[in-house]
Amino acid sequence: VQLQASGGGLVQPGESLRLSCAASGSIFSLNIMGWYRQAPGRQRELVATSEAFLTGEPITNYADSVKGRFTISRDNAKNTVYLQMNGLKPEDTAVYYCYLRQGVNTYWGQGTQVTVSS
Repeated sequence: VQLQASGGGLVQPGESLRLSCAASGSIFSLNIMGWYRQAPGRQRELVATSEAFLTGEPITNYADSVKGRFTISRDNAKNTVYLQMNGLKPEDTAVYYCYLRQGVNTYWGQGTQVTVSS
């Protein structure tokens, strides 16, 4: 399994970005995909997750710091998870890592830099 993240960049406060993470390889129907981030000098923190089931909508979860601003979504046909980030703040600056958890295994993408600065 490999994950390829994209979509990071430099934006001004209040602007938006959309991150994408495409998974390839043997992907199970039941899995959790999501995003962590790590800012310089800080521990990696969970940003958002999306848990897929055989039927119904995925269950999503967000860090308190991003609720109401970030939205996670997924396209199961493409094995891709997205993170729409609106109202970005300087404190959102970090390297964002996507991950996929299925069975007992967790896989990580390479990280994409998001910088919010005026």
